[in-house]
Amino acid sequence: ANVNLYRLDIENDTLEPLTNETGTLRALAFSNDRSKMVFSFSDFNTTEDIYVTDIKAENKVRLTQANPWITQDISLGKGKVLRLKSSDGTEIEGIFVLPANFEKGKRVPLILDIHGGPPGYFGNSFDTFFQLYAGVGYAVLGVNVRGSSGYGDDILRALMGDVGGGEFDDLMTGVDHVIELGYVDPEHMGVRGWSWGGVSCGWVVTHTDRFKAASSGDGVYSWQAESGPGFNFDVSLWYIGGTAWEHPELWRKHSALTYVKNVKTPTLLLHGSRDMTSSTNQSMVFYTALRDLNVPTRFIKFPRQGHSVREPRLLRILMVEEIKWMQKHIFGKEWDQPKIKK
Repeated sequence: ANVNLYRLDIENDTLEPLTNETGTLRALAFSNDRSKMVFSFSDFNTTEDIYVTDIKAENKVRLTQANPWITQDISLGKGKVLRLKSSDGTEIEGIFVLPANFEKGKRVPLILDIHGGPPGYFGNSFDTFFQLYAGVGYAVLGVNVRGSSGYGDDILRALMGDVGGGEFDDLMTGVDHVIELGYVDPEHMGVRGWSWGGVSCGWVVTHTDRFKAASSGDGVYSWQAESGPGFNFDVSLWYIGGTAWEHPELWRKHSALTYVKNVKTPTLLLHGSRDMTSSTNQSMVFYTALRDLNVPTRFIKFPRQGHSVREPRLLRILMVEEIKWMQKHIFGKEWDQPKIKK
């Protein structure tokens, strides 16, 4: 879950670790002789800032303090890395954040967060959404399911031909693990994901009713309908294989829409109106099916946004509306954003 700097000797095919930080170190620039570098660093409880140092990060000088108010004014959740074995014995890791006011022996609600990619990952870095939910009182779990980066080719390629299957098992294994540890109340859980996390979120709500609420962003729910408008290149080459007309049943098998009649979970759907990766109509298709099946649902389309919501005002709306949805359907209570102090 950590990110460090390495030197790769191409001629000798050797890899030498240069730094050994617990957190996420990203080299941004080097001196001409490669003896010094500028890098950014963050971890679970440290927001990202810029540093200069020698190449092994032994004499760091901090250059910025971009968000001092966060550590001064905000109670942050406490993060840690979990290791567990999935149902088939595959070893995976997860990032787990407990709310700042967590009391030992008391079970708390859970948000299962699903990363995008598929070859994304959750690392030891400052995560705004994790801390946001920890501030509302939730524990947050992010599982590095098969298909994730950072664990070698076997894990990276393990999703090929198994879209929905193994990753779903990995997610549920992580949820069961934190319940068994005594941290999480299994009666108060929600799930969220964006991009491929939205793909997986659609699969989760069509294959289990364990979650009281879901929020799915920029997802794909019908691979056949996505063949042409948006994201299908990786799917046809690796993750499913072939084309929708060569293997129609296979493409249906791996599409959440095929199982939509199973959904019991109130589901919020979010999408950028200019998304060219996962076409916006994917959320409309899933929303229409849920609406016609009388499953509580809502579809919010964000103007001018592509495959992520970047405008600060719209990102704030996204965060507020998602928390409202979770609070309403997990706890049955109306929630509104705290008033900003002048």
